[in-house]
Amino acid sequence: MSKRDFYEILGVERSADDKALKSAYRKLAMQYHPDRNPGDSDAEARFKEVSEAYDALKDPQKRAAYDRFGHAAFNGGGGGAGPGFGADFSSSMSDIFDDLFGEFMGGGQRRGANARHRGSDLRYNLEIELIDAFGGQTVEIDVPTMVHCDTCEGSGAKPGTGFSTCRTCNGMGKVRAAQGFFTIERTCPHCHGRGETMDQACSDCHGQGRRQKTRNLTIDVPQGIEDGTRIRLSGEGEAGMRGGPAGDLYVFVSIKPHELFQRDGADLHCRASIAMTTAALGGEFEVPSLDGTRARIQVPVGTQPGQRIRLRGKGMPVLRSSKVGDMYVQMDVETPQNLTKRQRELLEEFAAIATKDNNPSSTGFFSKLKGIFERSD
Repeated sequence: MSKRDFYEILGVERSADDKALKSAYRKLAMQYHPDRNPGDSDAEARFKEVSEAYDALKDPQKRAAYDRFGHAAFNGGGGGAGPGFGADFSSSMSDIFDDLFGEFMGGGQRRGANARHRGSDLRYNLEIELIDAFGGQTVEIDVPTMVHCDTCEGSGAKPGTGFSTCRTCNGMGKVRAAQGFFTIERTCPHCHGRGETMDQACSDCHGQGRRQKTRNLTIDVPQGIEDGTRIRLSGEGEAGMRGGPAGDLYVFVSIKPHELFQRDGADLHCRASIAMTTAALGGEFEVPSLDGTRARIQVPVGTQPGQRIRLRGKGMPVLRSSKVGDMYVQMDVETPQNLTKRQRELLEEFAAIATKDNNPSSTGFFSKLKGIFERSD
């Protein structure tokens, strides 16, 4: 009986890519697996057939040979076990488990004999003043971290000694365990995926290849940086185990509240209390700005409480831009207190001669109230 075409068995076109092949194989293997079909000889036969087809097509060289010569490419020399359950079958099944279960079942990150463990990323919280965010600042920070051991140069081995091939995994960095029809691969528990073990551990770092140290780093805080910005310093995190690459350092910047200014993006806001007479008659005063100068504020005649005056270009610089925000000064009009007798007499005289034009807002408000009360009567 002639064997079925491998592409037909998997239900894919001859032009199917690796992803399509794996997806088709995964579905069929799960469908016909003997554990799901106990005692079903047809399902077992189909499972072997599907595994044999995928084993041939997942390998680029085998697939090229099959596309050219068909099944004849694999005749003569297959060994005692069929392709579906031979030495390569465990590799086929591990592809499924890589996709389905990840590293938990032996897939995911496969480590070779020289696998190196990357160090952990670190976080540092940096609090700065608003003036530092305005002009930019160079800040020095102390970061407790792990650095490569100077004694063993990060290898973890005692100077003058070396490494030997791991006897548990024979240098593969992973071990296999048979479970029924499956062969599960896991990281070697003895060498932790490196494929080799050290003859003697370094006495200073106890074989880790790294040690604890507080590092002093310089950070350039750019102009216009905003609260919550994250700065990434590549390779400034923890050193990896036994010569592995270092992780990254992430600096999270927060800006302290300012006693005068509130920030809104690139704009600055502040409040200024002025006397009632200044608001009525007009005047001027100065406010400080973050660039070290003083800005002169012209108070218009008849300024109302809450009115804002805009100062162009007196705000914050925009991060990585030549643009600058504005400053907004809100007027808080202060009502006179602790009046002398003469001051009270003058205000009473003013109140006696005041007209609706002097207080248009309050006059309009009380007119509305009067109208409401009259309609309700």
